[in-house]
Amino acid sequence: MISFDRIQRAAQRINPVFLHSPQFVCEPLFHTLLKVETLNPIRCFKGRGAEWLLETLEVREPLVCASAGNFGQAMAYACRARGIPLTVYAAANANRLKVQRMTELGAEVVLTGEDFDAAKLAARASGGRFIEDALELATAEGAGTIGIELATASFDTLLVPLGNGALLGGVAAAIRALMPNVRIVGVQAAGAPAMTESLMHGKTITHPSISTIADGIGVRIPIPAALEYLDGAYDELHLVKEQTILKAMRLIHRYAGIVVEPSGAVGLAAMLEDPESFRGRRNAIILCGGNLTDAQIREWLA
Repeated sequence: MISFDRIQRAAQRINPVFLHSPQFVCEPLFHTLLKVETLNPIRCFKGRGAEWLLETLEVREPLVCASAGNFGQAMAYACRARGIPLTVYAAANANRLKVQRMTELGAEVVLTGEDFDAAKLAARASGGRFIEDALELATAEGAGTIGIELATASFDTLLVPLGNGALLGGVAAAIRALMPNVRIVGVQAAGAPAMTESLMHGKTITHPSISTIADGIGVRIPIPAALEYLDGAYDELHLVKEQTILKAMRLIHRYAGIVVEPSGAVGLAAMLEDPESFRGRRNAIILCGGNLTDAQIREWLA
């Protein structure tokens, strides 16, 4: 299971460029505390988990992973710093900005399959040392350092994007240890509900396809081990609509001046869809990534 002790150790070992990200109350956004994970070399929180993972690996060898783009960037950044070759498998239709950045950071990128889960199957079958985000506990524990930093602020509800589970699992482990009375809400796109459905029904539920712009949390085949460590990590789960995600992105851009990708806006989207559940509370959200192409910025943030 995820260890708070290891999260604390990770906070001492992760490259400082990924630590101590800004957090502040944005008054125009319903006085919501924003944890901004977009102001680092890869514009997302994944660098924390990749750094801690590579710090804990005992054998230095070429690595293989699959990614919608952000974890691949994180692994490429961490591997380049240590001279470790990396191959990233991504979907044929993956975000081109993320693919470009993975390549620029030194990774070999293989585009295959119609979505992230198809690319992951190809990566697993490649024969290399396969690193699976969220299955490797270090990726969740690295993400958990966000929780340590958040615990220096005052809030009573925390909304966390839910993809493969690493972010929610890690952050919840830290918050449960440091702020046990905080209500933790996991949020996922309704167009990719497999993780939420699996957690609600207590068994792995898969989908043949997904339909969401939130590629960073677009999971259709849950990781069973992640479902186990997410037990007790949340108080509620919310599924949010595509149009609400877009509205949340635009509000964050307008009132906080931050470009955030769909996955990073789902926390605010949940607040917009169910305002009564969050009214009168001190709410906090994690803006977990900001990798948008120029075309996406023009289309989604106009």
